[in-house]
Amino acid sequence: MLSPLTPAYDSILELAPYQTGKPVEELKREYGVSDVVKLASNENPLGCSPHVTLAITEQLGQLARYPDGNGYYLKQALADFNNISAKCITLGNGSDDLLDILARSFVGSDDVIVYSQYAFIVYSMLAKMQGATDIEVPTQRFGHDLAAMRQAVEDNPKTKMVFIANPNNPTGTMLEHKALREFVASMPASVLVVLDEAYIEYSPESNNRALLDEFDNVVIVRTFSKAYGLAGLRVGYALSSPAVADLLNRIRQPFNVSRIALAAAEAALTDQDFIEKTRVSNLEQMRWLEKQFDALGLAFIKSHANFIMVEIEDAVAINQALLEQGVIVRPLAGYGLSDWLRVTVGVAEDNLRLIDTLHSILNDD
Repeated sequence: MLSPLTPAYDSILELAPYQTGKPVEELKREYGVSDVVKLASNENPLGCSPHVTLAITEQLGQLARYPDGNGYYLKQALADFNNISAKCITLGNGSDDLLDILARSFVGSDDVIVYSQYAFIVYSMLAKMQGATDIEVPTQRFGHDLAAMRQAVEDNPKTKMVFIANPNNPTGTMLEHKALREFVASMPASVLVVLDEAYIEYSPESNNRALLDEFDNVVIVRTFSKAYGLAGLRVGYALSSPAVADLLNRIRQPFNVSRIALAAAEAALTDQDFIEKTRVSNLEQMRWLEKQFDALGLAFIKSHANFIMVEIEDAVAINQALLEQGVIVRPLAGYGLSDWLRVTVGVAEDNLRLIDTLHSILNDD
């Protein structure tokens, strides 16, 4: 018997709430720890550009006013930055919002979504929310196996969307331009290839903007939450053909990006010196962490983002021990990687705290 609580699709009942990185405040409450280091959510440990602070301050007297629902000035800034028409841009409340808008715009219950094993967990969630079939393709050395993904599309003619994270979260692997272009060229025009470039600033060579000039069935999704340091404001954008952008802008919620977020993102985009500083700092600290993991005898996956996936025996217990000592990292059991932890690259002080704590825990064992 149907009731108001009957979901639109049975697959919704298979969904579990998305597990975010444990907040600092929650850890303090649970364990009574006052000095906490958070290396779990791939946030920028340097914060954000000082240009952002000024832009936010200038908006404080306008909080009673709705934002520009079209985001005109941010779109223009993004158009100039990406050498693309503003008609090709869709703004979102973070990149997750854009991924959701894409699924709701193009994927029906009879359709198929293809994505890689060990890719962003939200992709499978979107399929279930739409009542669609999701096909998870096994990885090749923890990265996207494009040949296998191509075969999956051929085997499933109802495929409507393919998600590719590049660099990938949580593994940090990256695809080469040539291989990715060949994959896109092999896709039927009816299949939308969504490139999730949330970490592009850490590996500028992963920029696949040029594909938009050649293929109408490519969408690139990016965010201001990572390198730009605006995770707390939630703003992202999608680049696509004008036709795709037109559909996305019909589906997205009015005023889905706040006044403060619009101003902050526009200001952040102007300070590419800060992005370069972020990239250099991240690379230096990542190389240091790699040396420390080597010294501890821990295997890791070479990363092109701002985190490192580390293999560690009894990762669940190690993660718990780290929490008890005020260090937050990200366990990956939800990805089927029960022997791995994902560590955000922090500033030198935070990374040293992590390694010292980890060394102490491992020696006690």
